[in-house]
Amino acid sequence: MKGIILAAGKGTRLYPISYPISKILLPVYNKPMIYYPLSTLILAGIKEIMIITNKDDQENFKKTLGDGSRFGVNITYEVQYEQRGIADAFIIAEDFIANERVVLILGDNIYHGACMRNLLGKAARNKEGCTVFVYEVPDPERFGVAELDPQNNVISLEEKPSSPKSNYAVTGLYFYDSNVCGFAKKLEPSARGELEITDLNKVYLSNGNLKACVMEHGYTWLDAGTFESFRDAANTVHGIEDRTDRMVGCPEDAAAEVGFMTAAEIRELIINEKSEYYDRVRKRLDGL
Repeated sequence: MKGIILAAGKGTRLYPISYPISKILLPVYNKPMIYYPLSTLILAGIKEIMIITNKDDQENFKKTLGDGSRFGVNITYEVQYEQRGIADAFIIAEDFIANERVVLILGDNIYHGACMRNLLGKAARNKEGCTVFVYEVPDPERFGVAELDPQNNVISLEEKPSSPKSNYAVTGLYFYDSNVCGFAKKLEPSARGELEITDLNKVYLSNGNLKACVMEHGYTWLDAGTFESFRDAANTVHGIEDRTDRMVGCPEDAAAEVGFMTAAEIRELIINEKSEYYDRVRKRLDGL
C-alpha cells in the first residue's frame, strides 16, 4: 500500500501568514503541520509516501523531511502545477501508485487517538473499494456528510447540505483500492473547475463499495485550515502532550511504534538536537 500527502494548496484562508510559505509547513504547537499527516501514514504501516506540493514550496518540504530515511520511510515529491482538486492527486501519482492500494491524507488534517494504529489497520484490511474516515460534528452542514447503515456502509454523500442526514463529517483521510486512478481520470471537473474528491467517492458509492471508519469518542480530528481551527489545533495538541506521556503527530514516535526504526537508531539520529521537542522524543522513546 502506498501513501500520498496532498500539500499543494495555497492556504489563502491563512493569508498573510501563509504568504511566504505553505501553511502545511507552519508550526502547529511544537512541530510543522506536515509532521501530523506523515505520522498518520507511518502508523498505518506505509513506507512508500509521495508528497504533492505546489511548485514554490517543494524545496521547503524537501528541506523539512528529506527522503524520509530518518523516519524509516521513503519520501518522493511531485508538483501540482494547477489547483485541479483533491482527486487530481491520483492522476499526478498514477506511476507512483502503480496499481496498488493507496491512502490519501490532506496535509492540514490532524488525527490522534490511543488506538489510532488499530483503527488505521482496520481500514487497511478492506482490500476492495474505498474507506472514508468520518467524525461526528455538531455542525455537519459545513462539511461533506456521510449517511451510514448499521454496518457502516455509506448509503449517501452530500456536500455541505442544508438539511444533513447525519452528523458524520467526511474527514481528509481516504483508503482506496487499485481502481482509483482509473476512476479519477474519468471524472469531469466541477463548476469550480476541480476534480472533486466527493465525486470520486460517489463512484465507489454507486458501486456499493464505500465504507466508513467511524472515529468514536476518544479520537481527535482537527482540520487546521482557518485561523480559528489553526489556533485550536495548537491548543489541543499542547493540552494532550502536556497532560499525557504521548506525542501527537510525531513521526519519530510513530516509526518506533510500528517498528520502522529502533529507539536506538532514532536516538543516534537526534543525538545533537537540543530543542524541547527532541527532549520529549527521547523521553517518549525511554517509555517504549
